[in-house]
Amino acid sequence: MLTGRLSLITPEGVRLILKPAGPAVRAWAWAIDAAIYAVTVGLLGIVYATSTIGKGVYLISLFVLYWGYPILCEVYAGGRTLGKRVMGLQVIRADGLPVGWREATIRNLLLAADFLPFLYFTGLLCMLFDRQFRRVGDIVAGSLVVYRESSAPRPVLSEAAAIALPYPLNPEQQRTLIGLFEREKNIPVERLLELATLAEPLTGLTGESSLKRLRGFVAGLSK
Repeated sequence: MLTGRLSLITPEGVRLILKPAGPAVRAWAWAIDAAIYAVTVGLLGIVYATSTIGKGVYLISLFVLYWGYPILCEVYAGGRTLGKRVMGLQVIRADGLPVGWREATIRNLLLAADFLPFLYFTGLLCMLFDRQFRRVGDIVAGSLVVYRESSAPRPVLSEAAAIALPYPLNPEQQRTLIGLFEREKNIPVERLLELATLAEPLTGLTGESSLKRLRGFVAGLSK
């Protein structure tokens, strides 16, 4: 890490420059999410806490909301809760890929450990002594909280139909091919086209045509 930034090299040879988020900005993001949670809890209390059954539904809703909200946001909203979105932050895997169910679940469940023994003491202490500002949950889950870099608009590529591979690929080759499109949003278009041209022995094409065929191969592998 140099000048507060983290440099990662993806398997495609693309350098990702990431800036880990420190305790202060993450605290603001957490405060926004906590405020949203408090308002939602208040509204649910007005709706449900008027009968015995309603109170039961209310308590279940509190549990689901507290644990489900951050996990669902990080998995389906690009690693960002509303608080992180406002503060321009994003949760990613340590290798630069988007977080999945495993990482999101582990880091959020271990938030309880970060609050021990009081007032987020363990999490703050861990972040202050870690070069990437990771709390306990991030270290165990293999995740990072970074600033989300704004990027230029990308050209819209048409969705490709599933295409059968011309010959079998071993599991490692399949994983490499799928990983290319998992990282697609972080790879410059020029580099994508260059990689697609290098795959000419597999696709029989070059440039955008080869990229479209590779996309079709991945669609077939994902079925």
